[in-house]
Parts: sequence; C-alpha cells; structure tokens
Amino acid sequence: MPPNTATATRPRRPAKAGRAAAAKRGEGQWALGYREPLNGSEQMKKDNDGLAVRDRIVDIYSKRGFASIDPQDLRGRFRWYGLYTQRAPDIPGGRTASLEPEELEDSHFMLRVRVDGGHLGLRQLRTVAGIAKEFGRDVADITDRQNIQLHWIRIEDVPEIWRRLEEVGLSTTEACGDVPRVMLGCPLGGVAEDEILDATPYLDSLAAEVLGNPEFSNLPRKYKTSISGCAKHCTNHEINDVSFVGVVGPDGEPGFDLWVGGGLSTNPMFAQRLGAFVAPDRVAEVWRGVTGVFRDYGYRRSRTRARLKFLLADWGTERFREVLEKDYLDSALPDGPAPAASPAYRDHIGVHRQHDVPGHGACYSVGAAPRAGRTSGTQLSIVADLAEQAGAGRVHTTAQQHIVVLDVPEKAVESLVTALEDEGLPTRPSQFRRGTIACTGLEFCKLAIVETKARADWLAEELTHRIPELDTPITINVNGCPNACARFQVADIGFKGMMMRATGPEGDTQGGDGADGDVEGFQVHLGGQLGTDAAFGRKFRGLRVRADELADYSERVVRGYLARRADGESFAAYAARAEQDWLT
Repeated sequence: MPPNTATATRPRRPAKAGRAAAAKRGEGQWALGYREPLNGSEQMKKDNDGLAVRDRIVDIYSKRGFASIDPQDLRGRFRWYGLYTQRAPDIPGGRTASLEPEELEDSHFMLRVRVDGGHLGLRQLRTVAGIAKEFGRDVADITDRQNIQLHWIRIEDVPEIWRRLEEVGLSTTEACGDVPRVMLGCPLGGVAEDEILDATPYLDSLAAEVLGNPEFSNLPRKYKTSISGCAKHCTNHEINDVSFVGVVGPDGEPGFDLWVGGGLSTNPMFAQRLGAFVAPDRVAEVWRGVTGVFRDYGYRRSRTRARLKFLLADWGTERFREVLEKDYLDSALPDGPAPAASPAYRDHIGVHRQHDVPGHGACYSVGAAPRAGRTSGTQLSIVADLAEQAGAGRVHTTAQQHIVVLDVPEKAVESLVTALEDEGLPTRPSQFRRGTIACTGLEFCKLAIVETKARADWLAEELTHRIPELDTPITINVNGCPNACARFQVADIGFKGMMMRATGPEGDTQGGDGADGDVEGFQVHLGGQLGTDAAFGRKFRGLRVRADELADYSERVVRGYLARRADGESFAAYAARAEQDWLT
C-alpha cells in the first residue's frame, strides 16, 4: 500500500470503471495497481509525506536558516504548510520561463493563512494583522479563495507565526500542495435572510476532520471544495473540484446538489452535476467518497492531467456516480433537483439586512471592497477596531477578494460605512472597483509574467474616472500568467499576462519571447461568466493589449457596450453576440 492510503474509503471491490479503464493503465492510477511514482512530484510524496515537513521546519530549518533547507522540502513539501518562496526582486517577467527555480526565488516566503469559509473572529483578525505588521512588512492580500496571504516571511519566524495562529484557531496546514485546500463557504452563512440553508456547521466539521488527515494528504493534485447554501452562489461552485450547492430536496427539506470536476488553469472545464441529492448529515461521507475516487483513480503520470476534471471528462457523470455510490458510499444517493437560477454577479458588497442577533435587535452585514484584494496589517487592525466599536464580532472574507463585517446593529451601520470609506474600503464602490480582482502577480509570484495588483487598482480607478456613468455590474480579472488564479476565463473582461514585443515589423505589437525591449501585455478574454449561462470568454487571434494601453482598450470596449446594448443586456450577453471589430 502506498503511503497515506487509508482503507476507509478505498474501493471495497474492483470497480467496473477500473476494468473499463484498462486503456488508461499508463496514467498511474493507484486503484489499478500502479503505485510506482511516474514523475518527480509523485516520487517526492512517496519519499516523505508533505505533512512530515513541519517537524523539520520547527526543529532544523528555522534554527539553521534558509540555506539549510532541503530543495525537495523547499519547492515541494513546504506547500503542505502554505509556504512558497516568493519571487526575488527585480527579475522581469520575460525571464520567468528561462530561469531555474533557485534563480527566481527569494529567501523570503509567501504564507497562506487558511480561512475555511472566510470565517474570522476579531481576535483572529487582529492576530493575522499583527503577524503581517511584525513579520510581513505590513502587506496582506485577501485571495479569491478567502485566504489571507502574507509576504516577506522568514523561515526563522515561521514557528512563532504558527504558534500565534494556532492559539486563535487558525492554521496554514494544507493551504497549498496536493491536498484538500481551503474550503469555500458563504461569508454570510447562518445570517443571510435569503440563504437556502446554513452550511457553516457542515463545512466547519468537515474542515476539522480533514485538516492534516494523512488519508487525504497525497492526492494527485490540488483539490478545491465549496460547501454553501448561499442564494447568490457566491462560492463559484462551477469551478471547484467538488461542490455542495444548497437546494430544497425531493422531500421538501434543504440539502445539497453535488457538482464535480470544475477547474480553470490552462485547460478550463466547468463542474458537472451528478444529479444526486446530499442530505446535510451525509456531506462528510460524500466528500470523503468523491475525494477517495480522485485519490485512487486520479491520473498521476502527468501533472498537467492530474486534476479531477480530466478523470470526470473521461468517465462521464454516470460512471463517476456509479463508482462513487457502489465502492465509496454506504448507500446510493437519491436523485435531486438542480439549484435555482444562478446569478452571474455574486458578492456581498454593501449593507444588507441579516438575521437578528440576540441582544442587538435588527442587524446588518456591511461588505467593503479592498483594492483588488490588497490590504495591510495596519488596515486589518483598523477594520477589527471599527467592527468592535460598531458592536460586531466577525469580519469575514469572500471569494471576490472583499471583506464583510457581520452583526452590525442598525444604529451603527452608517457610522461604520463612513469609517470604512475613510479607511479606503468603500461599501458603495464604483462598478469597476467592485468587480475587479487580481492575482499576486510579478511582485511576489515566481510563475508570473506581469505585474497585477497595482495595475488592477490603477485600471479600476482610471475607468471609474473615465466612465462614471456605468450603471451595471462588470467584472475585470487581471491575471499574471496562464494559471488563472484570478479566473480570467470567466470574467466580463479577462486579462492574461504575457510579454509582447514593443514593435513588430509593421509597427504593430506582437507576442514577445522575453528578450530585451519586450513589454508587459495581456491576452484578452471577453464575455466569460459563471451562473446559469456559464461560458468561457471569447478570444480573438492576435488580440493582445500592452499594459500601458489597458485603460484605453477597456474604455473603448465598455463604451461600445453602453452604446449598443439592448435593454437589460449584460456585458457577457453583448460580448457573445458582438461583431469582432466591436471588441478588438
């Protein structure tokens, strides 16, 4: 038996799907008997489980310093505890693909604090803020998976950071790596007046069970989960590996519709419904089953095909459900209804009535928009203070890189709104500020080709100034490389970073190779969206925009939409029917 393969959710008998998959014998599927590692990452995991690196960090590396770290730990197992070496300063994006990892990396780390469901109490928020200020040069990013990511972390400081986080119930365990990463949940779970059910207890219980569990610490690739009863579908179930989506079941009781196999990156696929209804008390069992199928049948030969979406695409939903129910669950799942119509625009910005809080009476949630997810320890400390002064006890993060203060008494709402505005966190932002997200980008990420955070902030502000009359939601997602951390394929306007030649033979811009004189630019994707009419954005051959021309291009496209749209027509619907010259 390979390391960390527990028997609890392994197939109890040879699955029909396994026999039918004989043609896939070279894919490295454990359930078919192929246990020998087929690439360096699989060998690394077999040699020593990622969870085992914690002791070496505490006992050896933090005491002896960066130079003492074993390369397999540094560029592999450290991810099991949320640690990535960050990009060394002053290395241009054109050199990303040409340098070795040791040439790209700095001796400092990005560190992801795992925030399952986005749930943060004030003590937890203050702890994260204090760590950012003391150890991370006062930089903090809210990611689109509800984590808080810190920068400039030294290996010598990691044990103390862990001690402080764990003291308040937070962790960096399995924030990265081939593991179940942070579980997305609605930040208004349990208080939203329109939610189908409160998924928070099931998410919290499952996360506590799974976190650091060796049964699931060696998956073929990263594995993303969403569990939500949100009526707005704010956790984006269409692009997670496994999602539990709130529905009213066949017997009239609320539960979950099961979706499997979503993911973006360089080969994007939407998740598919299995047509199965999951009662709340079976969430953990079904999650373990789906995850077990992925662990045992997932493709381990090639990293580019190791996500669950590829297995589902080959098997189809019927076969996947058959294997799941017969070999991984105690009993079959009943058929269930699809979720209600799913909106394309999903956030919790602004002031919204929530369930009353005992002792406070009528209460509200107050959602605010940082600048493309960028914040600081200082700002987070201030937010915690403002929330406490307003009588609120929780500040949650969202999958749109926003923050939401919960449980605000009615009498304190307007003063909190004003104070957040003064702090640069608008609760009534422009459509551009509200709808713009960005990945980490060239500033810290070794995979990035272009700068993103400051550029996305500048772009949102510039467009707000140029087109203040925009009266409908629009999403602009700025990504530093093809890996889609900022979901560029499902944005109204998605920008994927690349290098461009400053001038081509005809005076036009062309794709560059990173040589001197090349400039940062973006490939453009238009009209992508999630929701009932989910679609990936349109691409046009040769449509690339220099970084310094982003505002001019975006203004031209948005003004074209405003001039030509039909009544009530969204940007995505317009982009789907638009003539090419309207969009290029």
